[in-house]
Amino acid sequence: MPHCKNTTIINEIGTFFQKNCDNAQLQDFAPPPYKLYKLYELYKLYELYELYKLKSYFCAFNKKTNITMQHSVKEWFNTTRHWSFPVSFMPVIVTTAYLSTTNGLNAIHWWYVLLAVVGVVLIHAAGNLLSDVGDFRSGADSEEAFAVPNLVKHFFTEKEYLTFSGILFTIGILIGLILTWLCGKELLFIGSAGILLTFLYTRSKNVFLSDATIFAVFGILIILGTSIVAIGSIQPDVLLLSIPVGLITLSVLHANNTVDIATDKAVGLHTIAMAMGENASVKCYIAYQTIPFVFVIAATLFGALPYLALVCLLGIIPAIANIKKALSFYTQGREALFGLDVCSAKLQLVFSLTLAIGLFVSALL
Repeated sequence: MPHCKNTTIINEIGTFFQKNCDNAQLQDFAPPPYKLYKLYELYKLYELYELYKLKSYFCAFNKKTNITMQHSVKEWFNTTRHWSFPVSFMPVIVTTAYLSTTNGLNAIHWWYVLLAVVGVVLIHAAGNLLSDVGDFRSGADSEEAFAVPNLVKHFFTEKEYLTFSGILFTIGILIGLILTWLCGKELLFIGSAGILLTFLYTRSKNVFLSDATIFAVFGILIILGTSIVAIGSIQPDVLLLSIPVGLITLSVLHANNTVDIATDKAVGLHTIAMAMGENASVKCYIAYQTIPFVFVIAATLFGALPYLALVCLLGIIPAIANIKKALSFYTQGREALFGLDVCSAKLQLVFSLTLAIGLFVSALL
Protein backbone atom coordinates (compact mmCIF):
# COMPACT_ATOMS: atom_id res chain seq x y z
CA MET A 1 0.00 0.00 0.00
CA PRO A 2 1.50 3.40 -0.93
CA HIS A 3 2.53 5.62 1.98
CA CYS A 4 0.73 8.93 2.50
CA LYS A 5 2.91 11.91 3.39
CA ASN A 6 0.29 13.49 5.61
CA THR A 7 -1.47 11.08 7.96
CA THR A 8 -3.64 13.96 9.23
CA ILE A 9 -5.48 13.84 5.91
CA ILE A 10 -6.30 10.18 6.50
CA ASN A 11 -7.69 10.90 9.95
CA GLU A 12 -9.71 13.84 8.63
CA ILE A 13 -11.31 11.73 5.92
CA GLY A 14 -12.11 9.02 8.43
CA THR A 15 -13.73 11.59 10.74
CA PHE A 16 -15.71 13.00 7.80
CA PHE A 17 -17.24 9.64 6.99
CA GLN A 18 -17.92 8.83 10.65
CA LYS A 19 -19.89 12.07 11.03
CA ASN A 20 -21.70 12.03 7.72
CA CYS A 21 -22.06 8.43 6.62
CA ASP A 22 -23.73 5.48 8.22
CA ASN A 23 -22.05 2.52 6.47
CA ALA A 24 -25.18 0.40 6.87
CA GLN A 25 -27.14 3.00 4.85
CA LEU A 26 -24.44 4.20 2.51
CA GLN A 27 -26.66 4.02 -0.55
CA ASP A 28 -28.96 6.68 0.97
CA PHE A 29 -26.15 9.02 1.88
CA ALA A 30 -26.51 12.45 0.23
CA PRO A 31 -24.35 15.10 1.98
CA PRO A 32 -24.98 18.82 1.37
CA PRO A 33 -22.92 20.56 -1.35
CA TYR A 34 -20.41 22.24 0.97
CA LYS A 35 -19.54 18.85 2.48
CA LEU A 36 -19.16 17.35 -0.97
CA TYR A 37 -16.71 20.11 -1.82
CA LYS A 38 -14.83 19.40 1.41
CA LEU A 39 -14.68 15.70 0.55
CA TYR A 40 -13.46 16.50 -2.94
CA GLU A 41 -10.67 18.69 -1.57
CA LEU A 42 -9.65 15.91 0.81
CA TYR A 43 -9.71 13.44 -2.02
CA LYS A 44 -7.32 15.60 -4.07
CA LEU A 45 -4.86 15.58 -1.16
CA TYR A 46 -5.42 11.93 -0.38
CA GLU A 47 -2.93 10.84 -3.06
CA LEU A 48 -2.68 7.05 -3.40
CA TYR A 49 -3.18 5.86 0.15
CA GLU A 50 -6.18 3.49 0.24
CA LEU A 51 -7.33 5.05 -3.03
CA TYR A 52 -9.48 2.10 -4.01
CA LYS A 53 -11.33 2.14 -0.71
CA LEU A 54 -12.20 5.79 -1.24
CA LYS A 55 -13.33 5.01 -4.80
CA SER A 56 -15.76 2.47 -3.44
CA TYR A 57 -17.30 5.14 -1.17
CA PHE A 58 -17.72 7.47 -4.14
CA CYS A 59 -19.33 4.79 -6.31
CA ALA A 60 -21.69 3.73 -3.52
CA PHE A 61 -23.42 7.12 -3.33
CA ASN A 62 -22.62 8.26 -6.87
CA LYS A 63 -26.31 8.34 -7.87
CA LYS A 64 -27.10 10.64 -4.94
CA THR A 65 -24.47 13.26 -5.81
CA ASN A 66 -23.00 15.13 -8.70
CA ILE A 67 -19.53 13.69 -8.14
CA THR A 68 -18.36 10.95 -10.49
CA MET A 69 -15.12 9.01 -10.50
CA GLN A 70 -13.28 9.32 -13.79
CA HIS A 71 -11.64 6.09 -14.95
CA SER A 72 -8.34 6.15 -16.76
CA VAL A 73 -7.74 4.34 -20.04
CA LYS A 74 -5.58 1.87 -18.12
CA GLU A 75 -8.41 1.14 -15.68
CA TRP A 76 -10.85 0.54 -18.54
CA PHE A 77 -8.30 -1.71 -20.25
CA ASN A 78 -7.81 -3.70 -17.05
CA THR A 79 -11.54 -4.44 -16.85
CA THR A 80 -11.20 -6.58 -19.99
CA ARG A 81 -8.81 -9.03 -18.26
CA HIS A 82 -6.35 -8.43 -21.08
CA TRP A 83 -3.94 -11.04 -19.70
CA SER A 84 -6.30 -13.67 -21.16
CA PHE A 85 -6.20 -12.36 -24.76
CA PRO A 86 -3.56 -14.90 -25.94
CA VAL A 87 -6.24 -17.60 -25.79
CA SER A 88 -8.21 -15.76 -28.51
CA PHE A 89 -5.64 -14.19 -30.84
CA MET A 90 -3.00 -16.95 -30.75
CA PRO A 91 -5.35 -19.57 -32.31
CA VAL A 92 -5.74 -17.18 -35.25
CA ILE A 93 -1.99 -16.78 -35.64
CA VAL A 94 -1.07 -20.45 -35.24
CA THR A 95 -3.85 -21.53 -37.63
CA THR A 96 -2.62 -19.05 -40.22
CA ALA A 97 0.90 -20.43 -39.78
CA TYR A 98 -0.35 -23.98 -40.32
CA LEU A 99 -2.27 -22.96 -43.45
CA SER A 100 0.91 -21.33 -44.73
CA THR A 101 2.67 -24.69 -44.61
CA THR A 102 -0.08 -26.46 -46.58
CA ASN A 103 -1.09 -23.70 -49.02
CA GLY A 104 1.92 -21.43 -49.24
CA LEU A 105 2.46 -17.95 -47.86
CA ASN A 106 1.06 -16.30 -50.99
CA ALA A 107 -2.32 -18.00 -50.51
CA ILE A 108 -2.95 -16.20 -47.22
CA HIS A 109 -5.14 -13.10 -47.09
CA TRP A 110 -2.95 -11.30 -44.57
CA TRP A 111 -5.08 -8.17 -44.11
CA TYR A 112 -8.15 -10.29 -43.47
CA VAL A 113 -6.22 -12.26 -40.83
CA LEU A 114 -5.13 -9.03 -39.12
CA LEU A 115 -8.74 -7.84 -39.08
CA ALA A 116 -9.79 -11.20 -37.62
CA VAL A 117 -7.27 -10.84 -34.79
CA VAL A 118 -8.77 -7.48 -33.85
CA GLY A 119 -12.30 -8.86 -34.07
CA VAL A 120 -11.78 -11.93 -31.89
CA VAL A 121 -9.95 -9.91 -29.24
CA LEU A 122 -12.79 -7.38 -29.07
CA ILE A 123 -15.40 -10.13 -28.76
CA HIS A 124 -13.27 -11.87 -26.14
CA ALA A 125 -12.94 -8.66 -24.13
CA ALA A 126 -16.69 -8.03 -24.38
CA GLY A 127 -17.36 -11.57 -23.22
CA ASN A 128 -15.04 -11.16 -20.23
CA LEU A 129 -16.92 -8.05 -19.13
CA LEU A 130 -20.27 -9.78 -19.55
CA SER A 131 -19.01 -12.81 -17.62
CA ASP A 132 -17.84 -10.63 -14.74
CA VAL A 133 -21.27 -9.03 -14.50
CA GLY A 134 -22.88 -12.47 -14.49
CA ASP A 135 -20.56 -13.75 -11.75
CA PHE A 136 -21.19 -10.62 -9.69
CA ARG A 137 -24.96 -10.90 -9.99
CA SER A 138 -24.92 -14.61 -9.11
CA GLY A 139 -22.76 -13.99 -6.06
CA ALA A 140 -19.88 -16.07 -7.40
CA ASP A 141 -17.75 -12.92 -7.22
CA SER A 142 -17.97 -11.58 -3.69
CA GLU A 143 -15.84 -10.30 -0.82
CA GLU A 144 -15.16 -13.92 0.18
CA ALA A 145 -14.17 -15.08 -3.31
CA PHE A 146 -10.88 -14.68 -5.13
CA ALA A 147 -12.62 -12.35 -7.55
CA VAL A 148 -11.97 -9.47 -9.91
CA PRO A 149 -12.43 -6.53 -7.51
CA ASN A 150 -13.88 -3.90 -9.86
CA LEU A 151 -17.56 -4.72 -9.30
CA VAL A 152 -17.21 -6.29 -5.86
CA LYS A 153 -15.42 -3.21 -4.50
CA HIS A 154 -17.64 -0.82 -6.50
CA PHE A 155 -14.74 0.63 -8.47
CA PHE A 156 -16.99 0.25 -11.53
CA THR A 157 -20.74 -0.12 -11.80
CA GLU A 158 -22.64 -2.86 -13.61
CA LYS A 159 -23.93 -0.25 -16.05
CA GLU A 160 -20.40 0.80 -16.94
CA TYR A 161 -19.37 -2.81 -17.53
CA LEU A 162 -22.43 -3.57 -19.65
CA THR A 163 -22.06 -0.38 -21.68
CA PHE A 164 -18.39 -1.07 -22.38
CA SER A 165 -19.19 -4.68 -23.23
CA GLY A 166 -21.92 -3.55 -25.63
CA ILE A 167 -19.55 -1.17 -27.40
CA LEU A 168 -16.90 -3.88 -27.83
CA PHE A 169 -19.47 -6.42 -29.00
CA THR A 170 -20.82 -3.94 -31.56
CA ILE A 171 -17.38 -3.19 -33.03
CA GLY A 172 -16.42 -6.87 -33.01
CA ILE A 173 -19.63 -7.89 -34.75
CA LEU A 174 -19.19 -5.16 -37.36
CA ILE A 175 -15.71 -6.50 -38.11
CA GLY A 176 -17.20 -9.98 -38.40
CA LEU A 177 -19.82 -8.74 -40.87
CA ILE A 178 -17.14 -7.04 -42.97
CA LEU A 179 -15.13 -10.26 -43.04
CA THR A 180 -18.27 -12.21 -43.95
CA TRP A 181 -18.84 -9.88 -46.89
CA LEU A 182 -15.22 -10.35 -47.96
CA CYS A 183 -14.84 -14.09 -47.29
CA GLY A 184 -18.25 -15.73 -47.65
CA LYS A 185 -21.39 -16.59 -45.72
CA GLU A 186 -19.84 -19.67 -44.08
CA LEU A 187 -18.12 -17.26 -41.73
CA LEU A 188 -21.48 -15.83 -40.69
CA PHE A 189 -22.61 -19.17 -39.27
CA ILE A 190 -19.34 -19.77 -37.42
CA GLY A 191 -19.23 -16.21 -36.11
CA SER A 192 -22.86 -16.29 -35.00
CA ALA A 193 -22.25 -19.54 -33.11
CA GLY A 194 -19.27 -17.97 -31.38
CA ILE A 195 -21.23 -14.86 -30.37
CA LEU A 196 -24.14 -16.95 -29.11
CA LEU A 197 -21.87 -19.18 -27.00
CA THR A 198 -20.12 -16.08 -25.61
CA PHE A 199 -23.47 -14.69 -24.47
CA LEU A 200 -24.47 -18.05 -22.97
CA TYR A 201 -21.14 -18.69 -21.23
CA THR A 202 -22.24 -17.54 -17.75
CA ARG A 203 -25.40 -19.66 -17.94
CA SER A 204 -23.35 -22.64 -19.09
CA LYS A 205 -21.75 -22.68 -15.64
CA ASN A 206 -25.12 -23.71 -14.24
CA VAL A 207 -25.06 -27.06 -16.06
CA PHE A 208 -21.40 -28.17 -16.22
CA LEU A 209 -21.02 -26.83 -19.77
CA SER A 210 -18.56 -23.97 -19.31
CA ASP A 211 -15.57 -26.15 -20.29
CA ALA A 212 -17.32 -27.41 -23.42
CA THR A 213 -18.33 -23.86 -24.34
CA ILE A 214 -14.80 -22.51 -24.00
CA PHE A 215 -13.30 -25.41 -25.98
CA ALA A 216 -15.88 -24.97 -28.74
CA VAL A 217 -15.23 -21.23 -29.06
CA PHE A 218 -11.46 -21.04 -28.64
CA GLY A 219 -10.47 -24.53 -29.78
CA ILE A 220 -12.80 -25.08 -32.75
CA LEU A 221 -14.78 -22.06 -33.99
CA ILE A 222 -11.89 -19.57 -34.03
CA ILE A 223 -9.71 -22.09 -35.85
CA LEU A 224 -12.37 -22.88 -38.47
CA GLY A 225 -13.19 -19.20 -38.87
CA THR A 226 -9.52 -18.37 -39.39
CA SER A 227 -9.36 -20.95 -42.17
CA ILE A 228 -12.18 -19.18 -44.00
CA VAL A 229 -10.62 -15.77 -43.47
CA ALA A 230 -7.09 -16.83 -44.44
CA ILE A 231 -7.74 -18.97 -47.55
CA GLY A 232 -11.44 -18.51 -48.29
CA SER A 233 -12.67 -21.96 -47.24
CA ILE A 234 -12.64 -24.47 -44.40
CA GLN A 235 -9.65 -26.79 -44.51
CA PRO A 236 -10.72 -29.65 -42.18
CA ASP A 237 -7.21 -30.67 -41.12
CA VAL A 238 -6.75 -27.35 -39.27
CA LEU A 239 -8.71 -29.01 -36.47
CA LEU A 240 -5.48 -30.85 -35.75
CA LEU A 241 -4.59 -27.71 -33.80
CA SER A 242 -7.71 -27.91 -31.66
CA ILE A 243 -6.23 -30.43 -29.24
CA PRO A 244 -3.05 -28.61 -28.16
CA VAL A 245 -4.44 -25.07 -28.42
CA GLY A 246 -7.84 -25.95 -26.95
CA LEU A 247 -6.44 -27.87 -23.98
CA ILE A 248 -4.12 -25.07 -22.92
CA THR A 249 -7.07 -22.68 -23.08
CA LEU A 250 -9.08 -25.13 -20.97
CA SER A 251 -6.27 -25.10 -18.41
CA VAL A 252 -6.83 -21.34 -17.97
CA LEU A 253 -10.52 -21.88 -17.22
CA HIS A 254 -9.92 -25.00 -15.15
CA ALA A 255 -7.36 -23.26 -12.92
CA ASN A 256 -9.84 -20.47 -12.25
CA ASN A 257 -12.73 -22.87 -11.62
CA THR A 258 -10.64 -24.95 -9.23
CA VAL A 259 -9.90 -21.89 -7.12
CA ASP A 260 -13.62 -21.00 -7.18
CA ILE A 261 -15.01 -24.44 -6.26
CA ALA A 262 -16.24 -23.41 -2.82
CA THR A 263 -17.75 -20.05 -3.83
CA ASP A 264 -19.31 -21.42 -7.03
CA LYS A 265 -20.91 -24.24 -5.05
CA ALA A 266 -22.28 -21.79 -2.50
CA VAL A 267 -24.22 -19.87 -5.17
CA GLY A 268 -25.43 -22.93 -7.09
CA LEU A 269 -23.05 -22.92 -10.05
CA HIS A 270 -21.78 -26.22 -11.45
CA THR A 271 -18.42 -26.72 -13.13
CA ILE A 272 -16.33 -29.73 -14.12
CA ALA A 273 -13.77 -28.74 -11.49
CA MET A 274 -16.48 -28.79 -8.82
CA ALA A 275 -17.68 -32.22 -9.91
CA MET A 276 -14.13 -33.58 -9.80
CA GLY A 277 -13.14 -32.04 -6.48
CA GLU A 278 -9.95 -30.11 -5.77
CA ASN A 279 -7.52 -33.05 -5.69
CA ALA A 280 -8.66 -34.52 -9.00
CA SER A 281 -8.95 -31.06 -10.55
CA VAL A 282 -5.28 -30.37 -9.90
CA LYS A 283 -4.38 -33.64 -11.64
CA CYS A 284 -6.65 -32.72 -14.55
CA TYR A 285 -4.92 -29.34 -14.81
CA ILE A 286 -1.55 -31.07 -15.04
CA ALA A 287 -2.92 -33.22 -17.88
CA TYR A 288 -4.10 -30.10 -19.71
CA GLN A 289 -0.58 -28.69 -19.43
CA THR A 290 1.14 -31.91 -20.54
CA ILE A 291 -0.96 -33.39 -23.36
CA PRO A 292 -0.38 -30.53 -25.87
CA PHE A 293 3.37 -31.22 -25.93
CA VAL A 294 2.87 -34.98 -26.26
CA PHE A 295 0.36 -34.38 -29.06
CA VAL A 296 2.72 -32.14 -31.06
CA ILE A 297 5.54 -34.68 -30.74
CA ALA A 298 3.24 -37.47 -31.94
CA ALA A 299 1.84 -35.35 -34.79
CA THR A 300 5.37 -34.55 -35.90
CA LEU A 301 6.49 -38.18 -35.80
CA PHE A 302 3.48 -39.21 -37.89
CA GLY A 303 4.09 -36.45 -40.42
CA ALA A 304 1.02 -34.37 -39.62
CA LEU A 305 3.20 -31.42 -38.60
CA PRO A 306 6.64 -30.39 -39.89
CA TYR A 307 9.62 -31.07 -37.64
CA LEU A 308 10.15 -27.38 -36.97
CA ALA A 309 6.86 -27.44 -35.07
CA LEU A 310 8.87 -29.03 -32.26
CA VAL A 311 10.24 -25.59 -31.42
CA CYS A 312 7.09 -25.23 -29.34
CA LEU A 313 8.72 -27.59 -26.83
CA LEU A 314 10.36 -24.45 -25.46
CA GLY A 315 6.98 -23.97 -23.80
CA ILE A 316 7.80 -26.88 -21.51
CA ILE A 317 9.74 -24.45 -19.33
CA PRO A 318 6.73 -22.32 -18.28
CA ALA A 319 4.55 -25.47 -18.28
CA ILE A 320 6.82 -27.07 -15.66
CA ALA A 321 6.60 -23.91 -13.57
CA ASN A 322 2.79 -24.05 -13.80
CA ILE A 323 2.74 -27.72 -12.85
CA LYS A 324 4.95 -27.06 -9.82
CA LYS A 325 2.60 -24.28 -8.76
CA ALA A 326 -0.38 -26.60 -9.15
CA LEU A 327 1.31 -29.36 -7.14
CA SER A 328 1.98 -26.95 -4.31
CA PHE A 329 -1.76 -27.12 -3.66
CA TYR A 330 -1.20 -30.41 -1.83
CA THR A 331 1.08 -28.71 0.71
CA GLN A 332 -0.13 -25.11 0.76
CA GLY A 333 -3.84 -25.42 -0.02
CA ARG A 334 -6.12 -23.42 -2.28
CA GLU A 335 -4.11 -20.19 -1.99
CA ALA A 336 -1.26 -21.82 -3.93
CA LEU A 337 -3.47 -21.82 -7.04
CA PHE A 338 -4.07 -18.06 -7.05
CA GLY A 339 -2.79 -16.59 -10.30
CA LEU A 340 -2.46 -19.96 -12.01
CA ASP A 341 -4.98 -18.92 -14.67
CA VAL A 342 -2.79 -15.96 -15.61
CA CYS A 343 0.27 -18.23 -15.79
CA SER A 344 -1.68 -20.63 -18.03
CA ALA A 345 -2.60 -17.82 -20.43
CA LYS A 346 1.09 -16.93 -20.64
CA LEU A 347 1.82 -20.54 -21.56
CA GLN A 348 -0.68 -20.25 -24.41
CA LEU A 349 1.26 -17.24 -25.67
CA VAL A 350 4.63 -19.03 -25.50
CA PHE A 351 3.41 -22.38 -26.86
CA SER A 352 1.36 -21.01 -29.74
CA LEU A 353 3.86 -18.32 -30.69
CA THR A 354 6.79 -20.75 -30.88
CA LEU A 355 4.62 -23.28 -32.74
CA ALA A 356 3.60 -20.56 -35.19
CA ILE A 357 7.22 -19.51 -35.70
CA GLY A 358 8.20 -23.10 -36.45
CA LEU A 359 5.35 -23.43 -38.94
CA PHE A 360 6.07 -20.11 -40.66
CA VAL A 361 9.75 -21.01 -41.04
CA SER A 362 8.73 -24.38 -42.51
CA ALA A 363 6.53 -22.55 -45.01
CA LEU A 364 9.50 -20.41 -46.07
CA LEU A 365 11.82 -23.38 -46.63
